[in-house]
Amino acid sequence: MTAELVRGQNHPLPDTRLEIRVSAGHPVVACVTCSGEQGTVPEEWVAHPGVPAVPGVEVPGRAEQSPRFAVDLAAVPAEVQQVNVLLALPEGTGGPDRFGATAAPFLAVSGQDGSEVASFTITGLDSETALVAVELYRRQGAWKVRAVGQGYAGGLAQLLSDQGMAGAAGTAAAIQQAAVPRTHRAAPARLTTAADAAGAVSGPDQPSPADGALTGGLTGPQAAATGTPVQQTPTPDAAPQMPAGPINYAHPRRQSAPPPPAPAAAPAEPGRPAAPVAGDASGWSMEERLYNQVWGMFEDLARAVAAYRSAVEFAESRMDKELDHVLSDPRSRIGSTGDAARAAARAKCEQLTDQARQALDRDLAQLTAESEVVEPALPPAFARWDNPCWHAYRVPMEVPMALRLGDLHLPESPELRIPCLVRLPLERGLWVDSGRSSSDAALAVDEAQLRRLATDSAVALAARLLAVYPPGEFTVHAIDPAGTAAASLAPLVDSGALTGPPAAGAQGVSAVLAKLTERVDLVTMAVRGGAADALPPDLDTGEQLLIVNDFPHGFDDRAVNQLRYLADEGPAVGVHLLMVADREDATAYGPVLDPLWRSLLRVTPVPDDHLADPWVRHAWTYEPLTVPPGSDVLRQVLTRVTEARRSWRR
Repeated sequence: MTAELVRGQNHPLPDTRLEIRVSAGHPVVACVTCSGEQGTVPEEWVAHPGVPAVPGVEVPGRAEQSPRFAVDLAAVPAEVQQVNVLLALPEGTGGPDRFGATAAPFLAVSGQDGSEVASFTITGLDSETALVAVELYRRQGAWKVRAVGQGYAGGLAQLLSDQGMAGAAGTAAAIQQAAVPRTHRAAPARLTTAADAAGAVSGPDQPSPADGALTGGLTGPQAAATGTPVQQTPTPDAAPQMPAGPINYAHPRRQSAPPPPAPAAAPAEPGRPAAPVAGDASGWSMEERLYNQVWGMFEDLARAVAAYRSAVEFAESRMDKELDHVLSDPRSRIGSTGDAARAAARAKCEQLTDQARQALDRDLAQLTAESEVVEPALPPAFARWDNPCWHAYRVPMEVPMALRLGDLHLPESPELRIPCLVRLPLERGLWVDSGRSSSDAALAVDEAQLRRLATDSAVALAARLLAVYPPGEFTVHAIDPAGTAAASLAPLVDSGALTGPPAAGAQGVSAVLAKLTERVDLVTMAVRGGAADALPPDLDTGEQLLIVNDFPHGFDDRAVNQLRYLADEGPAVGVHLLMVADREDATAYGPVLDPLWRSLLRVTPVPDDHLADPWVRHAWTYEPLTVPPGSDVLRQVLTRVTEARRSWRR
């Protein structure tokens, strides 16, 4: 999974052999500088078009639109602590005179097997003509990549001078001369004859005026940088990744016409951001706009926290280096000079950390304001149980795009909750973990109480699924071998939302599993054979959900194999599992059940930080959606679902 970096964020490198690809939409000069512990760059540690290779690094021999860097970190000198990847605009070519006038450069770092490790889109550039794109650095014996994006209006000369290189101006001039040979420089401004003019325009060494001006074929972050909307799929539960270009509106519930404009934000006061508006993301319907807006908030929070953590790590790393430098000199190790140096290093670390926290607090305040606007506007499928929309609930006639399973938050902002949405229909089953070893919060709960919370959570999830499907298009079955979940299943049983009483005992478990297994077999054969009209007329073709309580107690080997089959093959034909189980209870089966657990999405009845985002791999704390104490909203919703189902069958 590629990590999409933002400024200041770092990411570990799994390989020492790397390829760094750049897409700029116009020719750029590619360079690499290496620095030691003191941070200065000697002239012999610079790879550029005039010297395209130094130990461990190779760069292109001229300015290119999509340069590639080959890096072997195992081959760089042992004294090298940091490898800087530089980009600069070529001089004298008639091309753009600053990065702010071009598409944002995009970099992708790939490992030895060709898979992308990290990517970085350098946005926010203006008058810069040279920049440090990324840096590869040693950290406790391992290599990492950090997104930098620091630009210099003074060009390569200013950049190299800032890195402590003696003779930076001369080196920069030599690099530019080597990157843009004389035959490829711009034609003279004064043409003396028509023949000279014709030769200047059509000569073989003169680049076309369109060279480097087109950005066709951009994908992903490059397209986004040029203003082209891109379909984003941030989680495995979201829709498949779409090609670059305009958003694909081929979804069955979307129209083929372009979406109407999103609501406009209220004008902002000078110096303040615009007030947030619910549904200001792209999309054809308000539901789709809110869905995209929620995922945008999720991405923004993930990247804001990633930038903060990276900045804190950088500040601490810098302080460690400065303290090591002080302690390495016996003359400053003790006495007032050493104390002053150590105090200065710690003060600088605190200053950088405070600056990072201020930036994070600013982002959190903006996201909190957006959440306060978005949360009340969510439809029932996206809303918490305490949202007033449930009191005005009506059974829908269409399946929504997604369903809210719970809330997500990070330790830096525990009060800011982001809805945890999964796409519908479900692509995998759910597993409510009833084990006490799952988290610290679970350890603090009595075992019997935790199992009751787990079954309550499963019933609430089943009720939400029933509530968001049209009448008759979703059916719920339940297996409770020992009858221990009778109290939790009561809302489903009393309202008539279940197809029948929860199956108990070995015979009841076998009957339900056999019925659903047969349905999966029949529908699978019909779909593969293109004979859907040959299905039995009494077969329920709607989505099916099986609640399995207290697994594996009361299950024999045959029943276990049927569950594995339903978990693997069921979601493709509309049969889903909702299991309430403790994985440790199934250890007697050995690794035979490992595929079953991996095929299910694990949720917990108490807060637990077991979910990770696909960009920076934060450990997000998941919190289940609970019905407010004393509220009868769950029974009211289930009663309306049952009444609508009866009316529909008449």
